Amino acid sequence: MIDQYELIHAHFPWFFPLFVFILGAIVGSFLNVCIIRIPKEESVVTPPSHCACGKRIAWYDNLPILSWIILRGKARCCGSPFSIRYPIVEALTGALFMFSLLLFPMGKAVAGMIFSSILICASYIDLNEMYLPDRFTIGGFIFGLLLCFALPSLHGFGESVFVLDAMRSLIVGLEGAFVGTALILWIGLIAEAFLRKEAMGFGDVKFMGAIGAFCGWQGAVFAVFGGAVLGTAGVIFFLAYRLVFGKKGDSSTPSESGEEDSQTLMGRQVPFGPMLAAAALLYFFYLHTFVDRYFSNISSLLYR
Repeated sequence: MIDQYELIHAHFPWFFPLFVFILGAIVGSFLNVCIIRIPKEESVVTPPSHCACGKRIAWYDNLPILSWIILRGKARCCGSPFSIRYPIVEALTGALFMFSLLLFPMGKAVAGMIFSSILICASYIDLNEMYLPDRFTIGGFIFGLLLCFALPSLHGFGESVFVLDAMRSLIVGLEGAFVGTALILWIGLIAEAFLRKEAMGFGDVKFMGAIGAFCGWQGAVFAVFGGAVLGTAGVIFFLAYRLVFGKKGDSSTPSESGEEDSQTLMGRQVPFGPMLAAAALLYFFYLHTFVDRYFSNISSLLYR
C-alpha cells in the first residue's frame, strides 16, 4: 500500500493533495449543515438539504464551492441568496485538509483534519449564536484524547513500542487540556473580579480542553495569548474600518458619531472561541516548532 502511494505520488504529485482538498470541501459542506442545524437542535442527517422556500436542493446544485459560483450565490428554485459562508467554509476546510496531508505524517494528518473540522464548526456557531456546543468542546476533548492514544504521532511519538508511545501521547494531551482550561479559567476569574461582570464564558474554558488535547500545553498557552492578540488586532481593524468607511454621509458630528461607535462596540459581546481557534490552527500548522523551542529555552533558563 505504501509502495503504491509513493508510486502514484512520484508520477502524479498533485493527485493526493487535490483528492484530499475535494474530500475536505465535501466535509465542509456537511459542516455548513451542522452550523445551521445544531443550534436549532435539528438532525444533521434528515431531512436532506433544502432551500429556504422548502424545496429540496438537487445534487448538482449542492456541489461544494462550484454550485455557489455557478448559481452566483442564489437558489435555482426561488432566487433566494445563499450566504457567502457556504463556499468559505468549504474552501477553508478543503485547504486545511490539504495542508494536513502536505505537512504531517499520515497519523497526525488525520488528526489535523479532524481538529480543523471541530474548530471551524465550533467557531462559526460561536460567531452566529454566541455559544460553543458541548459536542465540540467536551466532545472535542474526549475525541482528542482518544486520538492521542490511537495516533501517537499527533504529539511526535511513534518510534518505539506503540503502547508506551500511546501513553506518552495521552499524557501530553491531558497536560494540554488541564493547562489550557486552568489558564483561561483563572484569566476569566481575575477579569471578572476587576470588571465586576462575567468576562469569559465557561464554553471557552471547555473549548480550551479540546484545543489542549490536540496541541499540548504549549499550544494551549499560545492559543490563549495568541487568541487575545488576534482579537485585539481584529477590534483595532474594525474601529479603523468604521472610522474610515462606516459613517460617510451621516448627519451627526464626528465626535458624536465616534462616541456612538465606541459605545456600540464596547457594549457588544465578542465571541472568543473563533480567536482561540485561529491561534490554535496557527500553532498546529505552522508555529509549533517555534513556540515549543521558545518554551524549551525558557525552561532551560529557569532550571539551569
